[in-house]
Amino acid sequence: MTSASSPAARLAALLPDLSPLRTSADFRLLWIQGLVTYFGSFMAMIALPLQIKELTGSPLAVGVMGAVELVPLVVFGLYGGALADAADRRKVILATEAGLGLLALVLLVNAALPAPMLWPLYLVAAGVSALAGLQRPALDSLMARIVPHEQQIAAAALNSLRWQFGAITGPAVAGLVVAYAGHATAYAVTMATFAVSVLLCLRLAPAPPARDGHKPSLRGIAEGARYAWSRPVLLGTYAVDLAAMFFAYPNTIFPFLADELDADWSLGLMYAAGSVGSLVLGLTSGWTSRVRRHGLFVVAGAAVWGLAIAAAGWFGDVWLVLVCLAVAGAGDMLSGLGRSTIWNQTIPEELRGRLAGIEVLSYSVGPQLGQVRAGAMAGWTGTRSAIWSGGVACVASVALLTAALPKLLTYDSETDEDALRRREAMESSPSAA
Repeated sequence: MTSASSPAARLAALLPDLSPLRTSADFRLLWIQGLVTYFGSFMAMIALPLQIKELTGSPLAVGVMGAVELVPLVVFGLYGGALADAADRRKVILATEAGLGLLALVLLVNAALPAPMLWPLYLVAAGVSALAGLQRPALDSLMARIVPHEQQIAAAALNSLRWQFGAITGPAVAGLVVAYAGHATAYAVTMATFAVSVLLCLRLAPAPPARDGHKPSLRGIAEGARYAWSRPVLLGTYAVDLAAMFFAYPNTIFPFLADELDADWSLGLMYAAGSVGSLVLGLTSGWTSRVRRHGLFVVAGAAVWGLAIAAAGWFGDVWLVLVCLAVAGAGDMLSGLGRSTIWNQTIPEELRGRLAGIEVLSYSVGPQLGQVRAGAMAGWTGTRSAIWSGGVACVASVALLTAALPKLLTYDSETDEDALRRREAMESSPSAA
């Protein structure tokens, strides 16, 4: 018999908790679907800016793509949250996956032209952002329904592993495919992954709205915002994430950091290091299923992120910088696990979609604004000082927010009133489980 304290038992306790994959058929389908589409999506995310660069030779033209994507993401993210509470979430996911596949087809046709055009690339970028904004609230809010209450953090860890797989393999393969087979081949692979995704999503069980007669509206969006504002724990998760990303998201100035460190070869590793750190944490996340104080994850993860980014800006050795970025990625994932678990454990089913729309804003607008901050500070004070000062500001802001919203730090899934209410609702209503 294996002792509970034996090395094998301790190793097994660190491995990811696979319970959601065993207990929920819909979660298995969505996990596999996401594994396929993340790979294809990340491939297109690399091929698209590369094609704009080849057509224009302009860094500004590539940067404009981010501006083109931001407004549709904000607008359709909020509307998508209201839609997720009013429509069958399965139908929303199906329709948006099919739409994303059609946009990949547009990219494929354009790339196959003797002289590919530039404007369809921006149009598709905006369309992808809009469809992602519509889909993400439905997808995120569905997790709260199909995964048992006590398995939410395990589900979040498995979903993060899936995302990290796409973030690491998609860009790596995309670079090779574009270099040796062309943009059209990359877009064809992306289109094929969405075709597979649609087939998998067809097998999902219907997910009708929790409340009949509800229609997407500004009033409904405002209702969700008022609920979030009235819950200090939720407010803390949004505020901490926004602060961490605004002050300490230096990705846009990595090329300048590589130059300063006289290590141009390290640029790709800088972009990948965070995903590697997240992947390592995800592969050893079994212990997280035994934690009830998920607010600690949010705060500690954001603090680790800030400290590691500060260290990355301070050190002059490129290998130490890469280690710091990997540690930052692990901290970011830890904070993300806490946020998603609190969201899915506490938000009522009838508001879950609208709050998911707000969540889309909290983790998408922050990095966009953070890149602007990092670029402006780098131009004013220098690259490395912009990075380390942002990390310090992140830690300071997390400390201030924690002091202002102490209920986030004391959140306990076994005693929090909203968590207990949500657990009771899932146990008493089959449609909510």
